[in-house]
Amino acid sequence: MSRAATEYRYEKLTWPEINDAVDLGKVCILPCGAVEQHGHHLPLDVDLVCPGGIAHGTGRELADKILVLPHISYGYTGHVMDFPGTINTNYTTFIEQVLDVTRSLAYHGFKKIILLNGHGSNMPNLDLAARRTNLETDAECCVIAWWNLLTVDKDFLPSWRESKFPGGCAHACELETSLYLYLDEDGVRKDKIKSGTISFNNDNSPFNWVDLFGAGPATVVSWTSSYSDTGVLGEAELATKEKGERVYLEAVKQLGRFITYWHSRPKDVRQDLHRKPPTMPMPWWQRSNTRPRPES
Repeated sequence: MSRAATEYRYEKLTWPEINDAVDLGKVCILPCGAVEQHGHHLPLDVDLVCPGGIAHGTGRELADKILVLPHISYGYTGHVMDFPGTINTNYTTFIEQVLDVTRSLAYHGFKKIILLNGHGSNMPNLDLAARRTNLETDAECCVIAWWNLLTVDKDFLPSWRESKFPGGCAHACELETSLYLYLDEDGVRKDKIKSGTISFNNDNSPFNWVDLFGAGPATVVSWTSSYSDTGVLGEAELATKEKGERVYLEAVKQLGRFITYWHSRPKDVRQDLHRKPPTMPMPWWQRSNTRPRPES
């Protein structure tokens, strides 16, 4: 058995072994996070540790199907800059960095790529990066927020969550604190765990409210310091290491289920439905004057 069949860490392979991994049709997982404040009790690396832990856990379970890449460590966090320690990456820089990675993977022959996100405000940017990867390369790419893996089994969250909805799970909350306790218990300042509220949620408006698992149809996302004094958004005091283990196992299970399904699924075939073939490149392609035409 080749090293590529048993090693799930991308950076641990040699270049000939990368060729073997391409032959195996491995799915690449790119954890994408941020360095930002998480209250008084959690370190700045929560959004790296959580998706990274889940990606590597899934890699260990399905080493023959997965390659986990090193993190994209810096995300879009401009709204959190009032809290010391937060590092912001301009959204255009962030998107282009992710695209540079996905384009490189597609060029080398990897055709299935997952952007596993750990930071909520990365989501619109990663969605665009995944869409552009699908249109500008011959690879398939999707973005998954690790917490959304907990919604696949409709019975999991109701049996797990004790915090109120909305607002009990949002940031440095019951969920993130529990998972971090499981993945790196020594990193949690347990004597400083304290719940926090999202001030505009207290308006009880049907339009303007937020939670990690939903938001109102007209939610205003502005400076974090305008609606939180501590940076904790949710009921962190309900977190436990045991809850974190359940979250970890559920997320690893569901990510593994998706990869097992997607690994060998044929790519949907594009069709050109013009009566007369276009005579110019796609108007919004900027990086190349020519692109392959759809498969016939």
